Amino acid sequence: MSILGPFDENRNDQKNLHRVLNSIQIATAQSVPPGDIQTQPNAKIVFNAPYDDKHTYHIKVINSSARRIGYGIKTTNMKRLGVDPPCGVLDPKEAVLLAVSCDAFAYGQEDTNNDRITVEWTNTPDGAAKQFRREWFQGDGMVRRKNLPIEYNP
Repeated sequence: MSILGPFDENRNDQKNLHRVLNSIQIATAQSVPPGDIQTQPNAKIVFNAPYDDKHTYHIKVINSSARRIGYGIKTTNMKRLGVDPPCGVLDPKEAVLLAVSCDAFAYGQEDTNNDRITVEWTNTPDGAAKQFRREWFQGDGMVRRKNLPIEYNP
């Protein structure tokens, strides 16, 4: 008998063992604080007028840590701002180019003061496939955030 209890070739036992091992992997990854990322640009995203057509701005996100991370992008204005790809997985020192798009809007007639993109990231479980999983961001694990305010030039 193992520390996980009796185990036989029963399919339910295999599923339960897989769930337990997956929980242990997630807990291990979550006990180590996520390392740093870099963004280019570093501090803000700037869109220039006119705003009667869609604009796209590219930003680079670089995993400067020594561990694989999962990242997700949030925005304060989903009607106006979009990001592609919105989430993913980066190996150590790997980078991804994100397309941040701003749909047409009535500049000066809509509140843009709080517009921003937020990059959230967390360590992935050891041995996990390089496929993004939303559950990495749920629970007690440490999630880091970097805010990139959006500036609109007239």
